[in-house]
Amino acid sequence: MRSAKVDGQQLELFAQEFFAALKPSDKPAAPAQPLFKAPPPAPRHLIPTPPVASGDAPLKRIVLGPHTVDYALRRSARRSIGFMIDDDGLRVTAPRRCTQADIDSAIRAKQRWILSKLLERGERRANRQQCPPLEWKDGARLPYLGGEITLRLEDAARSHCQFDTAGGELWIGVVPGLSEWQLKERVKLWFQAEAKRLFRERLDFFAPQLGVRYAAFGLSSAGTRWGSCTSAGSIRLSWRLIHYAPALVDYVVVHELAHLREMNHSPRFWAAVGEVYPDYDGARLALKKRAQEMPVLFAE
Repeated sequence: MRSAKVDGQQLELFAQEFFAALKPSDKPAAPAQPLFKAPPPAPRHLIPTPPVASGDAPLKRIVLGPHTVDYALRRSARRSIGFMIDDDGLRVTAPRRCTQADIDSAIRAKQRWILSKLLERGERRANRQQCPPLEWKDGARLPYLGGEITLRLEDAARSHCQFDTAGGELWIGVVPGLSEWQLKERVKLWFQAEAKRLFRERLDFFAPQLGVRYAAFGLSSAGTRWGSCTSAGSIRLSWRLIHYAPALVDYVVVHELAHLREMNHSPRFWAAVGEVYPDYDGARLALKKRAQEMPVLFAE
């Protein structure tokens, strides 16, 4: 058997290729990629921060997961720690005897709810900032019962307000010297009157279906807390619901009436809601989505 003959030139070429393969590359090695990537934290600007006026106490700060939350703290004679979240962020009211550690623990115990509401408010505010502000002039379009009506302004010796149902037009008599804030107040009063009429009608319609009776009814100006109900049977509904579709108004009405049977959000409560409003989950999500899209007409 004859072996293959390798001459010196071939051997030298082989050696060059061999040692070149062993030589470290001049290019920097790519960093190792993590197997799983954590989702990026929400932008900081989406979490609203309460404004601080001259003379106010400085804001407190707490880190909740990937988020840093600045909040306003107020001491009072109340017996428990309370939380309030609006478009300006988180406000905490605590008894004077509570330590800062007690307050931090209470916040962390509810951090899932707090972060959810803060991010919801921040997203809502960001969406609204992208919408051009309403111009209060003849022809402006106003949200009403899930659709739109047209604002009509006409010169008049005496102020008046009349709604043309067929044409979907709200006519306002503009007297000399009428300012924009007075015009807005006149339109707001009309919306509130419409809300009071409609909400009472829907309360009286659904109460017998749930087998309950409410003792009193009033309007609130809340921006996202659409309703409330006390154990004494007093119901309050935000007049701003008049901007939303009738089906969403009905959901909030049924929700508050159901509290007259169950003053909680237990499975029995939702079962009561479902007796007359089966798609309460869909309505709840739709109301949340529409609230983020709704332009701000009046200060909350």
